[in-house]
Amino acid sequence: MTILIEQQPDLGKTIPHETNELILDGGFVMPKQTPNGGFEAPEINAFGNDFRNYNAETERQKSVEEFYRLQHINQTYDFVKRMREEYKKLDKAEMSIWECCVLLNEVVDDSDPDLDEPQIEHLLQTAEAIRKDYPNEDWLHLTALIHDLGKVLCLPAFGGLPQWAVVGDTFPLGCAFDESIVHHKYFKQNPDIKNPAYSTKNGVYEEGCGLENVVMSWGHDDYMYLVAKENGTTLPPAALFVIRYHSFYPLHREGKYTHLMNEEDRECFKWLQIFNKYDLYSKSKVRVDVEKVKPYYLSLIEKYFPAKLRW
Repeated sequence: MTILIEQQPDLGKTIPHETNELILDGGFVMPKQTPNGGFEAPEINAFGNDFRNYNAETERQKSVEEFYRLQHINQTYDFVKRMREEYKKLDKAEMSIWECCVLLNEVVDDSDPDLDEPQIEHLLQTAEAIRKDYPNEDWLHLTALIHDLGKVLCLPAFGGLPQWAVVGDTFPLGCAFDESIVHHKYFKQNPDIKNPAYSTKNGVYEEGCGLENVVMSWGHDDYMYLVAKENGTTLPPAALFVIRYHSFYPLHREGKYTHLMNEEDRECFKWLQIFNKYDLYSKSKVRVDVEKVKPYYLSLIEKYFPAKLRW
């Protein structure tokens, strides 16, 4: 059964910035509560820097920049086409959603300047923060839990892809690389830059074609979208949109590439904007009590997914 979303997201919630003070609440770190008890975004990440600060002079930032250099050189239109053909076979493994969550403990995201903890920590922090503010949207809680599961592509059983082919901000291929993309300078070495068909704003696409028709850089977003869709999830379209485009920061942070969106994209985009606040700002160094929250998320997995999935 597919659920219908009739409640409109509360896009009027503000993110105050009066304090950096963090308190422990519900098993995850969050700043002082807003007057209505909701989630309030902190100003600094786990390393004491601004979130998504790609210019800070730290060892972590150096490795992040090197990651983006490799990503921008190697992510091409043809490469993504090959990856989609390979991974749409879903022949790498057969396992449950929770089993995949456990596997993700082996992955640390080299592209993330805000976190160097195992990924399952981030998944549960994000899901629990959303659950607190949107208690009735259980589909969004589960979306938060699974949104990064595609990062298992880094593991040998799933092809052992290099991190530049798994994580990091995503962007369209087949059209001009917008200057808002992090470390844009490295696209100068991307082979697609020499193809005139890919050098214009629209490139090979038509305005309003819909993001589903746009070839995005390959990674965990597109892979997890593919896994969920092909295994018959009953999550709503907004959930699949969040999974597929949550790393598309040039769109939801910089407002670029909106000319490629259609009306359905714009409706789902409202939920992506809500999700992104929690995805980015709920990262912390405090552990979530996995066993305490596990039964709730297992019930959601049973509601929206088959017991075993093809990966």
